[in-house]
Amino acid sequence: MAKAAEKSDPKAGATPSGGVEPSHNLLRKFYRDMLMIRRFEERAGQLYGMGLIGGFCHLYLGQEAVVVGTPATLKEGDSVITAYRDHGHMLACGMDPKGVMAELTGRATGYSKGKGGSMHMFSREKNFFGGHGIVGAQVPLGTGLAFAHKYKKDGLLSVTSCGDGAVNQGQVYESFNMAALWKLPVLYVIENNKYGMGTSQERASAGELHQRGAAYGIPGKVVDGMDVLAVYKAAIEATEYVRNNGPMILEMKTYRYRGHSMSDPGKYRSKEEVEDMRKHHDPIELLKSKMIEQKLADEAQLKEIDQEIRAIVVEAADYAQQSPEPDPKELWTDVMVEA
Repeated sequence: MAKAAEKSDPKAGATPSGGVEPSHNLLRKFYRDMLMIRRFEERAGQLYGMGLIGGFCHLYLGQEAVVVGTPATLKEGDSVITAYRDHGHMLACGMDPKGVMAELTGRATGYSKGKGGSMHMFSREKNFFGGHGIVGAQVPLGTGLAFAHKYKKDGLLSVTSCGDGAVNQGQVYESFNMAALWKLPVLYVIENNKYGMGTSQERASAGELHQRGAAYGIPGKVVDGMDVLAVYKAAIEATEYVRNNGPMILEMKTYRYRGHSMSDPGKYRSKEEVEDMRKHHDPIELLKSKMIEQKLADEAQLKEIDQEIRAIVVEAADYAQQSPEPDPKELWTDVMVEA
């Protein structure tokens, strides 16, 4: 994983604009990883429509830059935890698309043996601790992971993500208080995609979300979450601060193209608004334009990457559909662990 670069004052308020330039290989990885999430989610939406994915399903289309830019700054062993819009986080952590898709379709070969589904799969090997369906519930858990890192003195941190709707939950502020008191190594990432289930963030939340930790002395910043380079540069600065000083908040201004979940038609937004975001702010297209402009790749090379990604996603979908369903006896496994 990429290493952090130079220091700067995290309370300054502005996303860093220089001093940290990703390599050409890293830019290509960013493009590939965002495209993987995009094509995977498109396929997941199709499988849901075919009735092959049951329950809730929250797609990550449009928000890819947030989850691709941040992990590039992490160390081996850092913990990651998020809410129910989690497929993108899983893929960005390096989880196998086959295992993720198998879990979505409730198959025994899935990461949680088909029992977690879209919102509740884990990978201890990748230090991914879920996927949580209760709004805001992952925030105290992520804070607990940070406590464990500090207790062990392992130099690692916890990236704890939540949505703009979760920021109004009381347990979030209890977590902020403890994290600040104990100077826990936790980076709180608020994925502000502008809307909850039918309600705009501006109507639901007073004040600036990145300032929600100010009462506890937790610095916060706003980041253009549609620009993977801006996310990467801000995350480099933030993770370095967190490892040395304690909690910090990054508010990622992003956007989801689909409804809150597959059951949400999203009619509270105009078609013009969505089309404008797709046309002028799409994270994949923005990076694609920069790469072509800087002659790091041409259209043919990027098309080849797209074809490769599509093949991987098709293979994952086929694998999931051909995998067996869990044995009914599995209902009683993995319920408790002996300590």
